[in-house]
Amino acid sequence: MEPKALIEIKELLHIPKRIVIFTHVNPDGDAMGSLMGLYHFLTKLGHVVTPVTPNEFPFFLSWLTGANQVKVFHNSPTEVIKKISEADIIFCVDFNDLRRLKEIEQYVSISKAVKILIDHHPYPTTVFNYYLHRINASAAAELVYDFILSLGYKNIIDHVIAECIYAGIMSDTNSFNYNITDSSTFRKVADLLEYGIDHNKIYGLLYDNYSFNRMRLMGYCLNQKLVVIPKLHLGYIWLTQEEMKEYQFEVGDSEGFVNLPLAIRDIHISALLTEKDNFVRISCRSKGEFPVNALCAKHFEGGGHKNAAGGEIHMLIHDAIKHFEKTMETYADEIHKLYNNH
Repeated sequence: MEPKALIEIKELLHIPKRIVIFTHVNPDGDAMGSLMGLYHFLTKLGHVVTPVTPNEFPFFLSWLTGANQVKVFHNSPTEVIKKISEADIIFCVDFNDLRRLKEIEQYVSISKAVKILIDHHPYPTTVFNYYLHRINASAAAELVYDFILSLGYKNIIDHVIAECIYAGIMSDTNSFNYNITDSSTFRKVADLLEYGIDHNKIYGLLYDNYSFNRMRLMGYCLNQKLVVIPKLHLGYIWLTQEEMKEYQFEVGDSEGFVNLPLAIRDIHISALLTEKDNFVRISCRSKGEFPVNALCAKHFEGGGHKNAAGGEIHMLIHDAIKHFEKTMETYADEIHKLYNNH
């Protein structure tokens, strides 16, 4: 962010304002860590702050301090719309396009509030007044930390803010295993630990906090729903609504499933396809140079990071699977060149 922009934002935040913070539909750990870290920071500055998610967030993120203050649009649309209409400033964290807000998009689009983006996904849209945007950041939560420091408010950071930011970074790097491009992330993580946060506790709450049904569903996926295509270095898992219902699926229960095929030797590209009411959601991951964000943008109405992206396929689940496999076949030569010399 340019120094001039930081000065203007600091001036905006100098006097208490009505602020709404949004994160994307189906919020993950980085979304919630960014949302809550920024919420606590702005609240300490004396602002009236409303954190909002488009839909429910997973149970395993409900431990974040202040999560009970989050307004879920699906549950309280009238209240959220009123907050938007009254807002002086709107922050958007961990997404680059208002379409990721689903039904909320129309209300944010027409709002006269100053709009500030804090995000690390490529190609942000041009609807924001200010941008704190860096695609090589490990997580949006890391950028929230950078934002606080850039404004000169390091003294405002406390245990709660540090814990939220740390959880966001841990989540989006899969416990510091990927998305880290340089040593600066580890330096920031070390700084956050100085606030007395408990790494082991946070890890347990993020990764050892699932339901029994979720574990049963994961076993079912590995045993019955994992498809491997060796010549494409591809593995994918697919689930129908009926199967999710059988295992009493809750929001967040499929978190991490897309990464499971990547644990197989010589599998470098993975996907998770889940059936929704009118479409199939697809999440993709890759190791190395294959750009799943370009794949999802071109074929699945989506996008994301080079090695982590997603989109939608507007077909029935079995047709969507055929479409996905045929699409991947068109990349066979590229995949062969990238991975067959490994």
